[in-house]
Amino acid sequence: MTRSVALAFVLLCFAVLPACETEVEEAPLRIGATMSETGAYATQGVPARNGYLLCQDHVNARGGLLGREVEFVIHDDASDPDTAIRLYEQLIEEEQVDAVMGPYGSTLTEAVAPVTERHRMVHISPLAATTSIWEQGREYLFMVLPPAELFLAGLIEMGAERDLEVAAVINEDQLFPEAAARGAVELAGERGMEVAFHATYASGTEDFGHILAEVEDTAVQVLAMAASALDDFVTVTRQMEAADVNVQMFGTSGAVSEYQEALGPLAEYTYGLSAWEPGLPHPGIDEFVDAYQDTFGQAPSFHAAGAYGSCQLFVEAAEEAGTLESEALRDVLLQLETTTIFGDYAVDHRGYQTANQGVFVQWQDGEKVVVWPEDVAQADPRFPTPTWSERND
Repeated sequence: MTRSVALAFVLLCFAVLPACETEVEEAPLRIGATMSETGAYATQGVPARNGYLLCQDHVNARGGLLGREVEFVIHDDASDPDTAIRLYEQLIEEEQVDAVMGPYGSTLTEAVAPVTERHRMVHISPLAATTSIWEQGREYLFMVLPPAELFLAGLIEMGAERDLEVAAVINEDQLFPEAAARGAVELAGERGMEVAFHATYASGTEDFGHILAEVEDTAVQVLAMAASALDDFVTVTRQMEAADVNVQMFGTSGAVSEYQEALGPLAEYTYGLSAWEPGLPHPGIDEFVDAYQDTFGQAPSFHAAGAYGSCQLFVEAAEEAGTLESEALRDVLLQLETTTIFGDYAVDHRGYQTANQGVFVQWQDGEKVVVWPEDVAQADPRFPTPTWSERND
């Protein structure tokens, strides 16, 4: 049985087969984590927390892990690095959890990685993607997302394929957006595109007028935007429409349903990176989507799928190792090649993801539609983006 087929069977057991249950007698296996349930990253953190909790329920429904029921101990880090550091210290030293999983995002992962490294605890990071985090000699940190430098690659590639020549890149001054923006700038240069400007803005910025004026002045055709605070995408789109600033392609480093819910028709034609979509051919994905919808009353975002898939990785590694001992788990995770509901997983010696590139979607008729890469595209991009005046007629 292949790993992907075996994993699909496990997920099926999670969701629908009471016969998979076995009796659990020992004390719960406690997995500690923080998640951004409040603060700037709550849009991503709440579904990620839900992904962990759904995985917990499914593991327990089929009999637990290593003969023990699983219990996630999740604290709200309020999207604050210092709070996350304190809480991981608390989880490990005071609450003495059996294992840990990662928080949301690159900023918080970079903050807590020294804690988990110091305690020699395997740390699967569900939603951090910045390459520099994995270039510091860390031994117990494992990446699940595509690298940050690829998060705007699909937009640049599609623009280049359509002979667009002038791009601009803007990013929030946080670790992940800065890496995503650098990747976009480098790729645009490699593809022969002029980068008219690259602007970094401070977190909390509410007025993007000066940046949008530069977009208009330099006749930008492709506008790429990276941010950790996903509300920024909504703000920029609204201000582009209000100022009648037009580009042929506008794309972001994160496509989430909240964007379309906030903007309605204004979201149409926008592109965005999604590390995961429910229509992708990953084993067990339909069962996961149905279970998440039933449990939480809404469709899962890629943040939820990333957390769930990371939990699946931990379960598979622990079962293969037959123990929670960090060195054994680490050895398994370094060699493991598998596919979770989230996608392909394989890492190099740093624990750095080498198998996942993500997909690019476009909002079409109120829905996210995969438009890149071609081998998994559900439709062609709607190109070029009409001007705001054309769309409002």
